[in-house]
Amino acid sequence: MARFSVGVQLHPQHTTMANMHRAWQDVDQLDVKGERVKSLWTWDHFFPLYGDPDGTHFDGWSILAAMAITTKHVEIGMLVTCNSYRNPNLLADMARTLDHLSNGRAILGIGAGWFEKDYDEYGYEFGDAPSRLRDLGRDLPIIEERLAKLNPAPMRNPLPILIGGGGEKVTLRLVAQHAHMWNIIGSPEDVARKNKLLDEWCDKVGRNPAEIERTVALLEPSKAVEVSEAYLQAGMTHMIVGLADPFDLDPVRALLEVARS
Repeated sequence: MARFSVGVQLHPQHTTMANMHRAWQDVDQLDVKGERVKSLWTWDHFFPLYGDPDGTHFDGWSILAAMAITTKHVEIGMLVTCNSYRNPNLLADMARTLDHLSNGRAILGIGAGWFEKDYDEYGYEFGDAPSRLRDLGRDLPIIEERLAKLNPAPMRNPLPILIGGGGEKVTLRLVAQHAHMWNIIGSPEDVARKNKLLDEWCDKVGRNPAEIERTVALLEPSKAVEVSEAYLQAGMTHMIVGLADPFDLDPVRALLEVARS
């Protein structure tokens, strides 16, 4: 059994759809000595997050639908959906439909949102971090309620929910209350500390911490192998490598090599 799982996030910016399509198929087919990529993600933004701010960019949820019907092995999801951009009932229905398109491989990744340009350009109210977190706390039970009502139900029931973020007072509490997976960005030391805080929140709300899969985003692919042991020691069991065009999979292959070692 692998010591940790490997995921890939493809950045839908400064690229073409042909390149994206080729990359996610290559990720799905990648096999290193029997070890495969477990999860495949993109992101929920409307403009590039780095490089030319007006460069090419594509919608993440449309990409997920295409991924769902052109892959066979990987779980797919958004790392992460911005809660502010969609009605929570609609989002639940979108995630359920994605789950059926993928034959039961969808994950609903969600967070409070943070990229102000998206909000301003597309006409959403940005508010502030506390207000966006309050909205997320309000909407998560609505999403769960709608998922339970939908006909047909998600193929995986409950459909896995991933919450992204490391806020110690609100976000980690919401993870303990609602999530099946948690994603964090940060140094191994910071991640280890917040991982312990999540365990404490689980104890406070009466949740078994073992029920929540711990995932970490690796922002420097070339260092993925180098940092993997430190994140494993910090309690992370699912390493997600972020890739930009030209979507070089060599760091992913290398990480798969050490996943079982």
